[in-house]
Amino acid sequence: MLINYQDSRPIYEQIVDRYRHLILMGALAPDEQMPSVRSLAMELSTNPNTVQKAYAELERQGYLYSVKGRGSFVCHADDLRRAKVTEIADEIASLLREGEEIGADPEDILEKARRRLREG
Repeated sequence: MLINYQDSRPIYEQIVDRYRHLILMGALAPDEQMPSVRSLAMELSTNPNTVQKAYAELERQGYLYSVKGRGSFVCHADDLRRAKVTEIADEIASLLREGEEIGADPEDILEKARRRLREG
């Protein structure tokens, strides 16, 4: 995991986004232990408080759970994945409504989006 110092977002947010993505992709297995705060801080050359803040945020969002004296672990992502899919669908619906407001056909927008998706 790399920190982008050109990114305007705080480092802890970058850590949160990266781990959230890895968990939703299934790259981190449910109940898998996360790196310790100290070891991840050393790996990223950042302050342990920054990593602790990221872990606390991931726990607040339901991506991690902690076991006293043992560390942080990955939650089961099925519910998180469903919630993320719903969030994405809501965003798409909002964009399609915006397109309708300017006179665009939602089916045309979806077809263009599918084409771009296939093109990579």
